Amino acid sequence: MESTAGGGADLHLDLAATRGRNDLVRALHDSIRSGRLPAGTRLPSSRSLARDLGIARNTVADAYGQLVAEGWLTARQGSGTVVANRAAVPADLTPVASQGVVPKGIYRYDLMPGSPDVSTFPRGEWLAAARKALLSAPNEAFGYGDPRGRTELRRMLADYVARARGVRADPERIVICSGYVQALSLLSEVVRAQGGTRMAVEEFGYDLHRDVIRSRGLEPVPLEVDELGARVSQLSGQAALLTPAHQMPTGVPLAPERRTAAVEWAREAGAVLIEDDYDGEFRYDRQAVGALQALDPERVAYTGTASKSLAPGLRLAWMVLPQHLLEPVIAAKRTADFQTATLDQLILAEFIASGHYDRHVRRSRLHYRRRRDRLVELLAVRAPNVRVAGISAGLHVLLDVPGDAEDIVSRAARQGLGLATLSRYHVNPTRTTRQAVIVGYGTPPDHAYPGALDLLCQVLGV
Repeated sequence: MESTAGGGADLHLDLAATRGRNDLVRALHDSIRSGRLPAGTRLPSSRSLARDLGIARNTVADAYGQLVAEGWLTARQGSGTVVANRAAVPADLTPVASQGVVPKGIYRYDLMPGSPDVSTFPRGEWLAAARKALLSAPNEAFGYGDPRGRTELRRMLADYVARARGVRADPERIVICSGYVQALSLLSEVVRAQGGTRMAVEEFGYDLHRDVIRSRGLEPVPLEVDELGARVSQLSGQAALLTPAHQMPTGVPLAPERRTAAVEWAREAGAVLIEDDYDGEFRYDRQAVGALQALDPERVAYTGTASKSLAPGLRLAWMVLPQHLLEPVIAAKRTADFQTATLDQLILAEFIASGHYDRHVRRSRLHYRRRRDRLVELLAVRAPNVRVAGISAGLHVLLDVPGDAEDIVSRAARQGLGLATLSRYHVNPTRTTRQAVIVGYGTPPDHAYPGALDLLCQVLGV
């Protein structure tokens, strides 16, 4: 039953038919233990709760008194009855890692791959862009709009990906998504609707991406990956998902001859290549590898995201689509969520237009390059038996280690350091024999990075 009592929290309490004192104690006790009533929550007065629940006031007062005596509640004159600080989430509600995502906060030092240093998010510049975008936004921007996204952002992105990534982009062919996973989901849905049954994927990648493909009725078919990237001679099916600029997680770019071969396969098979350009802005030792999409915009669906360049929490991604996929993807987007949140689109459009985005990317590129250099220098001195690979781009490196990689990662975890093995990202973890550890040097905030590197070297140096 809902309580609408003033002077305290609204409560939903499941009471048994007897509606006695013990029933109320049990309901309150369960609500506190489960975390639905967190520490510090002020409860309604006994009079108010009794009225709302239709029970005697003395019943409520007695129940409150028992829970105060047990330490679950505190009661002070003039402050009312409050949930005590001892309440905690029970063991069976402890966060569990899922789909390769490790809950934040479980490691003292986090070197897991897949995330930027979110502490560098440009709050001041974003706030300035938000203020300007909101003040200049037309009234219609706050209503229902084009499922493709705001035209302001699509124009800015068309210019940006053309000059920064070499994408042949038309604003009319861009669709804004609520994160990369939605982009992959929409494309997979369209491929299946057009009669597709299989999508080729690199043998190394995220479980989540393969699960998304399966959930849309397609079978992920693995491609082997070597020092030249995905072995595109193995391509089959009606679509393929590739990370050609920087293979995730091995770090190798797709060789030029294989890029050409992949596009030729798509033309001959009438298939679509999905290009995941997840961290294309971050290349350090030579000019960035351009987008595969430029080779054939009618066979490559380009996808980009703000998750690595700005922050995953923004949930903003974009697709540049072949003409024949545009209307089907728009239709799928309309039934998925109709449109991505408008305000963040307007802010990102202004953020790019003002030059803030380019400046942030340049700062971040220097920031991560210095981190990478520091990591490589330390390993050369303190763990010389470790071979470092995939260092030319991105936010992580691959370490080929002597001994068992799983043992190293387990030992690191016991000491509070988050790492991942390469095998964790394989489509069949038991079939890869390469003993390698992935170090996400982009993840920690600055104050934690030295400690993380020191602990890493200790673990690897054993």
